[in-house]
Amino acid sequence: MKETKHISRSRAQESSAAIERMYITMRHLFNRGFYKPMGVSGDGLRESLLALRPEIYGNIGEEKVELNGLLYVIERLPIGIEQCRFINLTSDEGYSKSHFEAIVPPKRRRNCYRIDEEQMNVEITRGRSDIYDILTHLTFIFIESHKIKNRVLLDDGGEVSRDWMKLEQAVMQTKKLPLIEKEKAISHVANILGRTFEEVLDIYEAFGSEEAPDRFLHVIYWLGKLAIEEVVDNNKRTITFSPVLRERLGHHIHGEIWATNIKEVLKTNNLLKRPIHVISANMHSVMNSIFATPLLKTKFKEKSDFYIYEELSKSGAKEIRSHVEELALKNGMISLPDTSGTNIDVQIFDTAKIDWAKTGFPKAVLDKEAAPVIIVMDYAFGEQAYETIDELLKPYKKETLLNVKSVSIMGKAGILEGGKGDIMIPTAHINEGTADNYFFENELTGAMFEGNDIAVFEGAMVTVLGTSLQNRDLLKFFHESTWGVIGLEMEGSYYQKAIQSASKIRKSVPHDIKVRYAYYASDNPLETGSTLASGGLGTTGVKPTYLITIKILEQIFNVK
Repeated sequence: MKETKHISRSRAQESSAAIERMYITMRHLFNRGFYKPMGVSGDGLRESLLALRPEIYGNIGEEKVELNGLLYVIERLPIGIEQCRFINLTSDEGYSKSHFEAIVPPKRRRNCYRIDEEQMNVEITRGRSDIYDILTHLTFIFIESHKIKNRVLLDDGGEVSRDWMKLEQAVMQTKKLPLIEKEKAISHVANILGRTFEEVLDIYEAFGSEEAPDRFLHVIYWLGKLAIEEVVDNNKRTITFSPVLRERLGHHIHGEIWATNIKEVLKTNNLLKRPIHVISANMHSVMNSIFATPLLKTKFKEKSDFYIYEELSKSGAKEIRSHVEELALKNGMISLPDTSGTNIDVQIFDTAKIDWAKTGFPKAVLDKEAAPVIIVMDYAFGEQAYETIDELLKPYKKETLLNVKSVSIMGKAGILEGGKGDIMIPTAHINEGTADNYFFENELTGAMFEGNDIAVFEGAMVTVLGTSLQNRDLLKFFHESTWGVIGLEMEGSYYQKAIQSASKIRKSVPHDIKVRYAYYASDNPLETGSTLASGGLGTTGVKPTYLITIKILEQIFNVK
């Protein structure tokens, strides 16, 4: 009789299963309409997140409270959400026409509205990826809140530790805490969090702002307070999904309005019949690459172009940025701030109106009768990439086909070999969880970027369901197995799926449409201390951003 072989799962397989469970659970809760994150209905999400232990959430599985992960999440959620017992995810339901003031998180473009002391409404207009993002972040902060509760609640009757009472006193102060009082409060908070005084001191300022310099104390206090009330008074926090959101999600409502707005502007300016090139990038790199260097050469004498781009990227450079924008608007640029709810701004460049001798591309070779039109769209978010490109590539009013010659994607991604600021050139996109894969001929190659003191990697990239759900074991599997993945991002396969269906099946754009994909590294999640939660790129990202943008534009402008 054959001996039964004991089959155990690897950590990567467990992680993959945990991600799958999380997505199935989130969709189930969405269809249900509401759930209590720290109640029975939230068990599945909490257990999956704790089984996964994503790199971005650091010490989520330990008793001590995770600080870098908490900062990362708080920057992506609306100010005051930690005080709210009821969080309502809605569609765009007209709150912008009310007296409620929109609260926009510093690092995520979404409109949120504080309805009253207990309720925060969060508008979801960017598709399912936005819901997954918020729910995983909320699950994380609620798990952390119960860690705080466990360290300060002494019995079921509600008696709390001295450290907690001292924190409460500090939070009740209406003025900025003087140094001595601040350091006393930090000492008590360090005990509550299971962290050293130095660790708390190092991150304290990052939570603050001019209006709320001591916000760190308030975040910790309110997270703990609501967790204590959940246990002592059985007042559970609740997340609800509005009926309108559940009805609208997945129907491309915002994407269709967004794409129609663009096509109407093209028609008004007689640009619909011209060759069109779509670029997904930020709202400054294309404009600056074309117009900034000749304009600012006299101001920055004997400085390199990349030095000028770095100066333009600094927070205090508003005035010189406005000079560049002014010049661009006089030379064929049309600015389209978003009104559709997608949160994707657009710029349209009519290259027939550009005096190329006064640009960064004096050697541009363009057909005057059919000068290209460039549509630059801001970054999409996850699945939203499919919705927006799918709608954009559809014919205008069902009969006017768009002559889209190329789609170029310049984005930020996690790298699995190399470090911040390096460049990745994908040869294929693989969907995490399904292994659906999209192979394409990339017009950009690694060789084009050599000799610029930036490491370049070529290979397949994985499109993940959420950057905040990746852990080292899963990423190691993608990198070290025959998939040979070089990096991870959230939109690539969705862009390619839309481009393929429009060009190969629906025939709404030319069959031989060209694609260009290039990413610069925002972090290396395989390196300890180098995840997205460890901080931004600073000026490290400026050179690769502009290098990629310039290579894309050189191909469009036939610069040899």
